[in-house]
Amino acid sequence: MKSLLFLVLISACWAEPHPSNSSLEHERIIHIQENGPRLLVVAEQAKIFSHRGGNVTLPCKFYHEHTSAAGSGTHKIRVKWTKLTYDYLKEVDVFVAMGHHRKSYGGYQGRVSLRESSENDASLVITGIRLEDYGRYKCEVIEGLEDDTAVVTLNLEGVVFPYSPRLGRYNLNFHEAQRACAEQDSVMASFDQLYDAWRSGLDWCNAGWLSDGSVQYPITKPREPCGGRNTVPGVRNYGFWDKDKSRYDVFCFTSNFNG
Repeated sequence: MKSLLFLVLISACWAEPHPSNSSLEHERIIHIQENGPRLLVVAEQAKIFSHRGGNVTLPCKFYHEHTSAAGSGTHKIRVKWTKLTYDYLKEVDVFVAMGHHRKSYGGYQGRVSLRESSENDASLVITGIRLEDYGRYKCEVIEGLEDDTAVVTLNLEGVVFPYSPRLGRYNLNFHEAQRACAEQDSVMASFDQLYDAWRSGLDWCNAGWLSDGSVQYPITKPREPCGGRNTVPGVRNYGFWDKDKSRYDVFCFTSNFNG
C-alpha cells in the first residue's frame, strides 16, 4: 500500500508543471531549417564616414551558413537597398538589382551601383554625397524563400548650428524650419548629429526642431534660464509637437565640399 501511494505521488509531481517554467515552455520556438543552408547577410562595418561631395561604399556581403558558396545556383539573387526613416514604418527605395536588371530611385538615380568585387559582394557605392544622404541604410539579400538583412549608418562630417529667423525666437513650425535650413545651405539636424555637437561643446538654451519632428536643445553649462543650475548637462528633450501649429527654432546641419 505504501509503495502504491509513493508511485501515485511521483506521477502527480511529474504531471504538475513548475510555475516558474510554464511560461518559458509555452514561448519556446524551435526553428527547423530545411532545403539547404541558411542565407546570412553581413556588414563588415556598422558606420561609414564621408563628406558632402565625396564618394562612399556601404559594405554588405552574403553567405550561406553551411557552405562557402555565395549562392546555391537554384534561385537568382536579389539585392535591395533601402534607407530607413525615423518612424521605422517606412523605407525609402534606393537601389534594386537582380541578375542584369538594375534600378535606382529618386535622388539616388545615376549615383548608386553595386561594387561587386566578388560573387557575394552586395556593397552599395554612392557618388556625389549629398547632405540628405545621411542616415541608416538596409541591405537585403533574397534568394528564393530565404532572405536576410544588415544595416549600415552613413555619417557625414560637418557642423550643427542653431537658427532662428529675424522675427525672433520660436517663430518656425516644422515645415518652415525645413525651408529655413535649406536657405542656409543645410538640412535639419538629426538627434545623433545634435548629440555629437553637444559632446563637442555646443551649448544653446533655445529649443529647436530636429529632423525626426522632436524639439530639443543642448546644454553643457546648466544655469537658471536653461532648466536650472542643478540640472545635469545633456540634450534636453521637449518631445514631439504638432508640426503645423507648434513653433520653435531649428538646429541645422551643413557639410563643406572637400576635394
